[in-house]
Amino acid sequence: MNYPTGSLAKTKPLRLAGAIALAIGLTACSDQGNPSSGSKTQTEQTAQSSRKAPEHSEQHSASTEQRSLENWPKLKPALPSDSALETRISELLSQMSLEEKVGQMMQAEIKYITPEEVKQYHIGSILNGGGTFPNNDKFATPDDWRQLADDYFAASMDTSDGGVAIPIIWGSDAVHGHNNVIGATLFPHNIGLGAARDPELIRRIGEATAREVAVTGVDWTFAPTIAVVRDDRWGRTFESYSEAPEIVAAYAREMIKGIQGEKNSDAFLDGRHLVSAAKHFVGDGGTTRGIDRGDTRVSEKELAEIHAAGYFTALESGVQSVMASFNSWNGKRLHGHKYLLTDVLKERLGFDGFVVGDWNGHRFVEGCTVDRCAQAVNAGLDMFMITAEWKALLKNTIAQVKSGEIPMSRIDDAVSRILRVKIRAGLFERDRPLAGKTGVLGSPEHRAIAREAVRKSLVLLKNNGELLPVDARKNILVAGDGADNISKQSGGWTISWQGTGNTAEDFPGATSIYTGIKQAVDAAGGNVVLSENGDIPAGAFGDAAKPDVAIVVYGEEPYAEWHGDLASIEFQLGSKQDQELLQKLKAQDIPVVSIFLSGRPLWVNKEMNLSDAFVAAWLPGSEGAGVADVILTDGEGSKRYDFTGRLSFSWPEQVHQTVINRDDENYAPLFAYGYGLDYSSENLGSDRLVANKLGEDGESYVDGKLEDAWLMVSRPRAPWKLFIADSEQDPLWVSGNLASSADDNITVASIDMLSQEDARALTWKGLRAGSVLLQTQKPQDLTRYLEEGSALTMDIRVDQAPEAPVFAGIACDGDNCNGSLPLQQALADLPQGDWSKISIDLQCFAKAGADFSRVSQGLSFHSAGKLAMAVANIKFVPGAGDQAQIRCGG
Repeated sequence: MNYPTGSLAKTKPLRLAGAIALAIGLTACSDQGNPSSGSKTQTEQTAQSSRKAPEHSEQHSASTEQRSLENWPKLKPALPSDSALETRISELLSQMSLEEKVGQMMQAEIKYITPEEVKQYHIGSILNGGGTFPNNDKFATPDDWRQLADDYFAASMDTSDGGVAIPIIWGSDAVHGHNNVIGATLFPHNIGLGAARDPELIRRIGEATAREVAVTGVDWTFAPTIAVVRDDRWGRTFESYSEAPEIVAAYAREMIKGIQGEKNSDAFLDGRHLVSAAKHFVGDGGTTRGIDRGDTRVSEKELAEIHAAGYFTALESGVQSVMASFNSWNGKRLHGHKYLLTDVLKERLGFDGFVVGDWNGHRFVEGCTVDRCAQAVNAGLDMFMITAEWKALLKNTIAQVKSGEIPMSRIDDAVSRILRVKIRAGLFERDRPLAGKTGVLGSPEHRAIAREAVRKSLVLLKNNGELLPVDARKNILVAGDGADNISKQSGGWTISWQGTGNTAEDFPGATSIYTGIKQAVDAAGGNVVLSENGDIPAGAFGDAAKPDVAIVVYGEEPYAEWHGDLASIEFQLGSKQDQELLQKLKAQDIPVVSIFLSGRPLWVNKEMNLSDAFVAAWLPGSEGAGVADVILTDGEGSKRYDFTGRLSFSWPEQVHQTVINRDDENYAPLFAYGYGLDYSSENLGSDRLVANKLGEDGESYVDGKLEDAWLMVSRPRAPWKLFIADSEQDPLWVSGNLASSADDNITVASIDMLSQEDARALTWKGLRAGSVLLQTQKPQDLTRYLEEGSALTMDIRVDQAPEAPVFAGIACDGDNCNGSLPLQQALADLPQGDWSKISIDLQCFAKAGADFSRVSQGLSFHSAGKLAMAVANIKFVPGAGDQAQIRCGG
């Protein structure tokens, strides 16, 4: 049966009215029946009959917004008032100086603050950002973490200077397990958990995560993310459970119960259960075009009923902290939004915990800088998440209180909220039954939960000829760069912030997908061979010339936050190596099973056409054997587990369907929300999915206009990759946040310009000539950018002026197609140490010989002398050539 017109399990447009009541009252969201036949649970039927299609987000603006608290439910605080607790808070406040109070409102990153400084400045909180470890040691042991936590705690309780003893609280992004710590259990990312439709499983994951975090002495996890994603181009889509608010609401309730314990029970915040954070308040999943930290342009009704659904259940469960969002709502930043942070969250919704900021997020509030932001405090932010500039922010905030710019009542309210959570969590008593305990981190019990979660998260999208389950007794080829790659299967927020730069040695106790397959096949008496590129070694399968089946594991490379934002949802746009691998296997008449690793639905029609079976495996984490549990039989040829996963996000049929949600008026997905086959389902697969798309490779259009072509925004944008080319070695791929050529002749390092790791520092020692370049595996036809008068633009900072000629180039593979321009004088003219913008008319490169019909190097910098500079935001901008700083005429 063919389904190129989006006919699979179509649903009717949904209605928004009543969604708040649905979110608050929902206790389970398991699917029953076969979604491919259109059957739905009572929950889904209720949602569809009680909602209207959302108004088009582009039509809303702050000027037309009519605010009304009636859009929000009136909630009471989740925990009963405790007079003894409030008296204790008042007594502590009365003893604290202004400096001590403001110190409580600072959360500093452990790279930038010592225990001694915690004592000196009475700091209230610390955090470790992604990729930050005790003693800057990636392999810090759980006991190293605990010891540092003890050192910070002791410093915060030291009263030798006459101050008040207030325990510090340490927060960490344990978003899919304690993912910052080597050896921890890594659960599937939220998008996979959403497909599992099992709130009880979510609670158990929360409990296991809390136990592993507690071992290291950390008190607080920045989880869960309860965004409701509307545009899958967003780089944080994998952190969302679903496009459906009722799934997010059900999961928020259970995850917070798991992390914090049941409210009003002895387990609540008992040291085995920790402080949780609901994030990011509010609308982070609804930004225009899925741009991270962008603007969510929706009505207040839609903001409440779609994007806030998870907060109602989170608050009901007693969540103790809420993280403010980077995004704006109709043009106004959430970190400075008094109406939403105070009038709605604290007053209307009855939240009595504290609001923490996101990573320097206050700096984006109008009128603020990273070290000065009274607007955020006055809006309702209780704790700044501040990095290197915490001392200046502390000093300036104290001054703003003294000047009256920040009312003392607002400071007292913020500190009261922080103290309330610290007292409830028992931080003063420091009762930590699991701190330093061995056998908990990465325990068999926790890994079993994670493996169960992997099994339940898998969604079977296609199964021609009942190819799955694969008989484990047969000859099986395993291919693809994701097959034996735990880093890739775990995605972002894994050890490092972006999940990059990790190797198999960084995952003790974990199991790759291939290892899980091999274990199952060996046990069944079959034969399995791993060949990443799909080549079949001679004699690998005995007398058989080829395998009975190929299992190919491939997908997205790890990313996090805005580094993962996309302009197009086409998988491997401009670089189709996985498609070529599938073609190679199909040309040999080998049946192909695709195991697709991704943090979102993507346009993969071409890859799906080449697959006999196709499994959306999402980002399964450390327990890759869960995949083998479902796709392979046992030694008797019988299935071990069936597919139970159902899509919690709609899957696009066309490459332009960048916004596709089940409540759309004209809903035409390839696979509808709720779709998923099992082994008893009628297969609806096709090998003739529509494979044409709008625009050419490397080009993207909005309203008929050619978009900017990004080569690097925070990180290289696919299909481009960053390389160091040095004559002493083969080109070196810069896959992590630091790379160097032989004897450090050329170094590339991730640095901060405006946000975390959004720029690259390039350093030449001058030992010999070499280049830093953005290169792609397949040549790109960028002629349209030349025809439309584009300019190459970038942000650049010169830290050490060049001592030898420097060239910028655009090139292709081959002769007489490279264009190189001298850049030394332009760099020398820039102010050293300051960021500047530079633009070059693309015609200059063309006149120098660049062939834009087959570009393989989008930009290179070449020098033989000493040079230190930094670059960011590299792109081709249509129509900007006439205004470029460096022009070459017609």
